[in-house]
Amino acid sequence: MSLRGLILAVQFLTRLPTPQVKDFRDDDLSRAAVYNPLVGAIIGALLAMPLFLVADRPWLAGVLTLLLWVWVTGALHLDGLGDVADAFGAAHRDPQRFLEVLKDPRMGVFGVVTLVMQLLLKFVLLTELAASPLWSGIVLVPAWARWGTLWWSQRLPSLHGAGMAERFSWQLGPRAMWLWALLLAAVSAFAAWPLLLALLLVPLVAAWWRRKLGGVSGDCLGASIEVTESLLLLSLVLLGNL
Repeated sequence: MSLRGLILAVQFLTRLPTPQVKDFRDDDLSRAAVYNPLVGAIIGALLAMPLFLVADRPWLAGVLTLLLWVWVTGALHLDGLGDVADAFGAAHRDPQRFLEVLKDPRMGVFGVVTLVMQLLLKFVLLTELAASPLWSGIVLVPAWARWGTLWWSQRLPSLHGAGMAERFSWQLGPRAMWLWALLLAAVSAFAAWPLLLALLLVPLVAAWWRRKLGGVSGDCLGASIEVTESLLLLSLVLLGNL
């Protein structure tokens, strides 16, 4: 672990200002991936601010948090979700056709509709979360979702051979993944117990990708992050009053 790796992880996953890193190497992205959950927690801490500051106005808290979420991540994972939705919509269960459509930079109706529904879902869930006793769990939601990238990259092959998913797994060992799981689980058990669902949800996402495509791409990782975040928000909202 190094400061260089943390800076690269922040640069890749967010729009937050960071010092410039010189002499970027191909394996840097994989080495930096170990910081993904920490970067997720940083994102979550930023998202907690509007939920706390305007909690008495849930709709305003929800929309401000969503706007901040989209900005701080640069819509990186939303882009992956839209691309994957387009590919599934046009593939007609043909894996080769899926990969062809996935490479097309244009956004089709399947992607647009999926993004609208995803943003609407997150807005509603954030509005509900603003009034929930477990609102502070928002800090851990992006952290768990980005922990998922470590699991998916190690458990699934890359669809593109040398694509983003493959680059994540080059230098990544299981030790860091399990240490992050233990840390996030301990904090979640204390602060927001419904998020322990992530320990089941992340492997289920991996199993779904394996059955559907046999592997993942960078877009698949982004889509998985978005879906995982929404499901974890849903768990906080539905189980927060139990």
